[in-house]
Amino acid sequence: MAERSKIFGTDGVRGTANVYPMTAEVALSLGRAAAHVFRGQGSARHQIIIGKDTRLSGYVFEDALTAGICSMGVDVLVVGPMPTPAMAFLTADMRCDAGVMISASHNPYQDNGIKFFSHDGYKLPDEIEARIEGLIESPDFEAIRAGADEIGQVTRIDDCEGRYVVFLKHTFPPDRTLDGLKVVLDCANGAAYKVGPAVFRELGAELTVIGADPNGRNINEGVGAMHPENAAAVVREVGADIGICLDGDADRCILIAENGEVVDGDAVMALCAEDLHGRGALKGGGVVGTVMSNLGLQVFLQGHGLELVRAPVGDRYVLEAMRAKGYNLGGEQSGHILFLDHNRTGDGLITALQVIATMLRSERPLSELGNRMTRFPQTLVNFEVAEKRPLEDLPDFQKALRAVEADLGERGRVLVRYSGTEKKARVMVEGEDQGRVDEIARDLAETLQRALAG
Repeated sequence: MAERSKIFGTDGVRGTANVYPMTAEVALSLGRAAAHVFRGQGSARHQIIIGKDTRLSGYVFEDALTAGICSMGVDVLVVGPMPTPAMAFLTADMRCDAGVMISASHNPYQDNGIKFFSHDGYKLPDEIEARIEGLIESPDFEAIRAGADEIGQVTRIDDCEGRYVVFLKHTFPPDRTLDGLKVVLDCANGAAYKVGPAVFRELGAELTVIGADPNGRNINEGVGAMHPENAAAVVREVGADIGICLDGDADRCILIAENGEVVDGDAVMALCAEDLHGRGALKGGGVVGTVMSNLGLQVFLQGHGLELVRAPVGDRYVLEAMRAKGYNLGGEQSGHILFLDHNRTGDGLITALQVIATMLRSERPLSELGNRMTRFPQTLVNFEVAEKRPLEDLPDFQKALRAVEADLGERGRVLVRYSGTEKKARVMVEGEDQGRVDEIARDLAETLQRALAG
């Protein structure tokens, strides 16, 4: 990976709305710089498509980005609330030079973010993000702009929801329907509140929808992938076959089995890998996960003669590893699952459809499929930090870390890292005994906190 830039994090630009870097001024500059970088790539029409989730601040950044892009002589297509994976699809499908998604994913409504897609619908590599940031910081860039007769125009596109719904339905096996299947869908009061219900209803599901009343402030609030317990209660109440919990921009999906048990991204990758491998459709001989993927997933895949490749946290890095190795399945424990045979980024609705297709083919309930891998006890401790000091510069913590790793041996793992989108440190420990794992994670986190305070 290239060295990270100052504005871009692990998934575009993200932060508290109206606080640097998530300000209208930065968004205007990002629009100008992105238009300059992408102009002429992918289309002779020079147009960039912009979507957003349901946050109140989305209007601020949509208008600022639009102004910046148009000032460089590039047209803008505005589609309104739309899932992040829909923007990946639409960017390529509508032959745009680039796409922009305004969203902070699973974060609360006070946050927002900006991420870009290249003309082929893939997220930008670090090098292109660094180039955009370099233009913003260049004193010479301010003078570069379109003439008065070259300013771009803005067009609102009203049929994009239908395009995306049709696309999603085509990812589902054509010889199957959802007739008779009871589905609970939690849209997190986010970007999929329209397209999500439309897909499942048109495929024939008996649908119960929650979290589909966005008001600009309730995105991810007590609903969605961050709070699957709500959908689990509804699944049990209505006797559903599956619960589907999306996050605010619908690029991740946490599932609920018919008995109310939560099925996370690792379990989804295990059951889908087994299904794809059994049908001769798994490419590359394995799956790409992350350093956070449970050790049980690795053991399960090895039992099928498959490899688990671990990428850094972030679905963009999972994608890079998948493309480099020719894999078609990868993802994260958090529910970002990439099916590259279908879309270019994580797509919560595609994930749900592929799991349902596996259920129908195998004639087995999700409670059974979701327990195919034996999970190693895992504990994750998060805490806020004032400064992300290099971990290797903390000798007392490094001594404690080495002692723990030696104690766990090959039957456990420790991962310590900083969040790429928040000022937080994360300590993850896996092992064979939950009590011991909890104790180690707590002690290591306390040791790190003391070292950072010193």
